[in-house]
Amino acid sequence: MTKRWYKPKTHSGWKKNQSPTTRRSKLLSSTKKSTSMHKRYVSAGRKIQALANVTKDKSTESKARVDANYFFKKAKK
Repeated sequence: MTKRWYKPKTHSGWKKNQSPTTRRSKLLSSTKKSTSMHKRYVSAGRKIQALANVTKDKSTESKARVDANYFFKKAKK
C-alpha cells in the first residue's frame, strides 16, 4: 500500500472518468457559496491544480490541468 500524503481540505467528488461538465460542476459546488463567482472560480482552479501537481497518473494530471485552466480563464472574464 502506498502512503498518501496529499490530503485536500474538502472533497469535491471529482473523478477522471466523469464528463468535463460533471467534473467542473462538482468542483464549483465544493467552493464557498458566500463569496463572489470570481473567487469561486479561482478557488476551484486552485483545488484541481493542486491535484494535478501531486498526481503521478498522467490521465488524471492532464484532465485536472484542463479543468484548472478552464476555471482560471473563467475567472479572467
